[in-house]
Amino acid sequence: MRDDEAVSPVIATVLLLAITVMLSSMVFIVMQGAINSVEKSEPDLTVSVKGLSNGFHVVRITSLDQALDPARLEYQIYSQDDLNSKEFSGFVDDIDVYGAIGSNVSFHDRDAGYSVTQGDYFVIDSETIGAKDGTWSMKLIDQSSNVMLFDVKLVLIQD
Repeated sequence: MRDDEAVSPVIATVLLLAITVMLSSMVFIVMQGAINSVEKSEPDLTVSVKGLSNGFHVVRITSLDQALDPARLEYQIYSQDDLNSKEFSGFVDDIDVYGAIGSNVSFHDRDAGYSVTQGDYFVIDSETIGAKDGTWSMKLIDQSSNVMLFDVKLVLIQD
């Protein structure tokens, strides 16, 4: 007596279920990648500027709805009298800016998470760079979306 059946009905059912699970998980992974590739919305950011009597300005991020990559953020400090000039510029993560103390422009990451979030701040040595006369501004540009996040005037310090 010979048995010519190739696979029992139980094994066939298990194999069909396994194939169905694998195919549905592959579809899920493909769709998840498509959903995550949707662009993020533009950041909503507000800042405050405070001029100190010792010749420094502090530009603090007072609200921010998402964490930003410091390597993609460019700062520019320029004179409003000469709009074509970028007197001081660079990226937030530059070694002489990010967490630097004693430099002309420094960025301080309060939560030390290597991201720009609410509460982080810039310290600008306005006395040294000659930006104490009230005609200077600072702007921050997100290079990943090419959006200007803020452009604020460095207020004149009253003696």
